[in-house]
Amino acid sequence: MSVYRVIDKLETSVRAGTVLPLGYRIVSEEKLLELIEKLRASLPEEVGRARSIAKNGDRLVREAQEKAQAIVVEASQVQSALIDDNAIVQRARATAELVLREAEQKGLRIREGADAYAASVLTDLDVRLSGALGSVKKGIEALAAAKSSAVPPAAASGSLADAAAKSKRAAFDAQNEHETAELESV
Repeated sequence: MSVYRVIDKLETSVRAGTVLPLGYRIVSEEKLLELIEKLRASLPEEVGRARSIAKNGDRLVREAQEKAQAIVVEASQVQSALIDDNAIVQRARATAELVLREAEQKGLRIREGADAYAASVLTDLDVRLSGALGSVKKGIEALAAAKSSAVPPAAASGSLADAAAKSKRAAFDAQNEHETAELESV
């Protein structure tokens, strides 16, 4: 039987009671007790649980607060760990940027050193080639002079050898001057 139906019967029973003066009614005690018992039996299970919750309300609230506090503590620890991780990442990035800058500077110094070495080698080669070119020109001039003067071949070969020796000596002197200048600049 539903709770509402039992309440309706209880109301009907009270209304059906004998009316006394001053607004009192006589109702059958047995009928009322029977309806109250039916009412108790008809109450849903949730009412019993609600009564239990009402009795244990303080305990449940305290447990809920403890759980909430534990969740807050755990969240704080997770947040702290995330902040630490973020700090580590920032330090790693700063270190990486520093290493990259140092590598770029070192690369620039190496490149400048390589350029200076290449310039030195090319300058030295220029001096040597200039000396060799000077020897070749003097040899050509000596041959041309020998042809035009019609000197006997033996005499021409001697003057040609002298011209070549002078040309070699000039190239050697130019190279030594260059090397001396390099040593003085260091």
